[in-house]
This record gives sequence, C-alpha cells and structure tokens, in this order.
Amino acid sequence: MVSVAGQGPQAGGGAGKQSFGLLVIVVAVFFLFGGITNLNDVLIPKLKGLFDLNYAQSMLVQFAFFTSYAIFSIPAGMLMKKLGYFRGIVLGFAIMAAGCLLFLPAAYSSIYWGFLAALFMVGGGITLLQVAVNPLIISLGPPQSAHSRLTFAQFFNSVGVFLMVRFGAELILGEEAAPMPEGLSGASLRAYQAQETSVIAHTYIGLAIVLVLIAAFFWWKRGLLGDHKVEETKVEGTFTLLKRPRLAFGVLGIFVYVGAEVAIASLMINYLEDTRTLGLDPRSAGVMLSYYWLGALIGRMLGGFLLRIIKPGLLLAVFGCINIVLLAISANTSGEMAGYSIVAIGLFNSIMFPTIFSLATEGLNEQAPQASGLLCTAIVGGALVPLATGATADAAGLAMALVIPAICYGVIASFGIYGWRNKVAPEEPFIPEERPVFE
Repeated sequence: MVSVAGQGPQAGGGAGKQSFGLLVIVVAVFFLFGGITNLNDVLIPKLKGLFDLNYAQSMLVQFAFFTSYAIFSIPAGMLMKKLGYFRGIVLGFAIMAAGCLLFLPAAYSSIYWGFLAALFMVGGGITLLQVAVNPLIISLGPPQSAHSRLTFAQFFNSVGVFLMVRFGAELILGEEAAPMPEGLSGASLRAYQAQETSVIAHTYIGLAIVLVLIAAFFWWKRGLLGDHKVEETKVEGTFTLLKRPRLAFGVLGIFVYVGAEVAIASLMINYLEDTRTLGLDPRSAGVMLSYYWLGALIGRMLGGFLLRIIKPGLLLAVFGCINIVLLAISANTSGEMAGYSIVAIGLFNSIMFPTIFSLATEGLNEQAPQASGLLCTAIVGGALVPLATGATADAAGLAMALVIPAICYGVIASFGIYGWRNKVAPEEPFIPEERPVFE
C-alpha cells in the first residue's frame, strides 16, 4: 500500500549537512518523476495521429500508466520493507529506465501496444519511487518541519511538470499535425510510423540515460542514510476503514480529482487545435498545456495563504464550483473564451489533492498510514476517468466530453461541503504532520 505517513528515525544534529544534501537529491527526484508522469499529455495527441486512434484508444496511454498505481502499490510497499530506502529508490529508477528504453523497440516496430507496455513499466517504477521518497523526505529532519519539507518537494514536483511539458511539446510535437498519409499500408505504413515516432524514442532514451546516472549516484551515496529504517505499514484491516464515511468520501474525491485533472490535460492539445477553440498547431497547443500546469504551480503558492484564512472544505467547494463554471463556459463558447477558460482550470486544481487528502484523514491517528494507502491507491482514477471521457468524446464530441470532468468536480465540491460542515470529534484531533506529494 502506498503510504506517506511512516516515519523513520530522525536525523541528528551531527548529520545535518548530510541530511540537507540528501534532501536536495530527493527533491530533485520529485522534479524528475513529476515531469515524466505528465509527459504523457504530450504523447497522446502524437500517438493518436500516427496510429489513427479514436479518443478512447488514445486514452489507453493514461490507462496503462495509472493502472500501475493500483497493481504495484501494495507489492511496492512490501518490497520497500525488504530492500530499504536506497535500494528501493535505485530499483525504482532502474525500472523507469528500462521502461524508457522500451520506447525504442516500440517506435521501430510501430506497434501501439508496445508504447503502452513501456508506459506501464515506467508507471511501476514511479510507484516504487513514490513509496520510497514520500516517507524518506519526512524522516530527513525533525517532525515539526516535515510539512515544510513536503511542501518544498511538492513545489519542485510542479516545476518539473511545467518544464517537462513545455519542452516536451517542443521535442515531440511539430508545427504541423502528423495525420496518416492516404494510401499507405503494410510495410510502408509501419516505416512512416517508425520515422515519426523515432523522436519519441530518442526523447525517452535521453531520459533513460539521466535515470541511470541518478540511480548510480544514489547507490554511490547510499551511506548517507545511516540507520534510517523503513516503517512497516499494516495491510490487514485497511479496507475496513472504508466504513468511515469521511474517509470513503475522500477516497472517491481523490479518484475523481486525479481523473478529471488527467482527462482535461490529455485532451487539451486536441481541444485547442480545434477550430471552434483556438485552432492552434500541435506545438503551440502543447505550450498552452504547459500553462495549465503552470496555473497549478501558481495556485499552490497562493493556496497556502488562502488556506490560512478560509476553511479548507469551503475553499475546496468553491474551487470545485469554479471549475464546473469554467468547463461550462468552454463547452458553450468558442474562440479565446473557450480556449483560455479550460486552461484556467489548472489554477483551481492546485489545492485539491492535498486538501482532499487532509480532510479525508482528519480524526485518524494510528490508522493514518493505512488511510493514506487507500487514498493514494485511488490515484487509479487517472486510468479510468480519462477512458470514460475519451469514449464520450468519440460518441458526442470534445465539448460534450467535458461533462465527465464536470461531474468529477461536482463530487469534489460536495466533499468540500461535507468536510466543512461535518467537524471531527474533539476526542480525535487531527495533527497534520505530513502531506502527500503526488500531483
């Protein structure tokens, strides 16, 4: 089970410099896997055009990637207990690098399922890294500053997303779309697809080299961690926690939040290429997509201030309602209004994941690690909601497909109202010592 609540022994004063150096390295890990995760948004329109896919078929990219969270979360936690932090991190990087290298045979064989297999493996490696680095960063200092360390890491995770999408659009997407040439079939078609997907393969080979170098560096510096131990998270009885309405509602909230955020990002390039909206070329649409993620980054910086003056549940409900309005505006208008309103959703997504997470776990003390595992497993919403959104786009068009994320934001707003109105019992105080970092 993915858990962010375990804490190992705290670094002592004599190891302060080592802990700081290790903290910098771990933050760099957040930067990297945040960017690689969201590079999928750039891959989808490229593969859709080259393999003549419909929207549901192209959303299998996200399905393959995010399904790994549901499949590998519990095994990764068990494996981490046996391997320890550093060996687990090195293995996670190795799995990611192997997945990136699989893009090469996928590109030259021109088999769409080959790309999905590669993404599934990359997602498995990232799942293992998530299990390792979230509690590790908590353990690198005193408990009272754990929140600030996680927030710092979350910020660089968002920076990685923005930069990777921004420059990924430059590398992978060209000025012109890559439609299937008429009259090509058999070997000629596969040769054309291999030529067009070679840029994807080269991009991921470059990432594989970087990942291997980082893994080697972690192995070289494995002595920095000293006697930090991996805390064991109980699996037995975890799912019985879903009998608690607040937690069960929160698990649903994480599921629909990740699903809505990923679905919108996955469709955005194709959406902004549409003449009804901005009619952009693929590269320019990819740049606009990076602004969607930049909005989330800015919102996280502002959200810390807003959450000090507005009740978290109320702010979550307001942001959920704003996103519903923005989706309605985008679906029912055209031109710049339709394009910019959907990009603006990123700004109001910003505080949703950590706020849902913290509201759902209020009142849970010793059971917080197990609850964290349930909530992080709900990230599988990134696999299923985009698939439903793509199927709706195939059946009724891109504008009508926005109904699916709108429903998701309705659930989020409802959970915000629930969390605002239903207070935690005084005998079960919630002490927010740590927050998840995935976005």
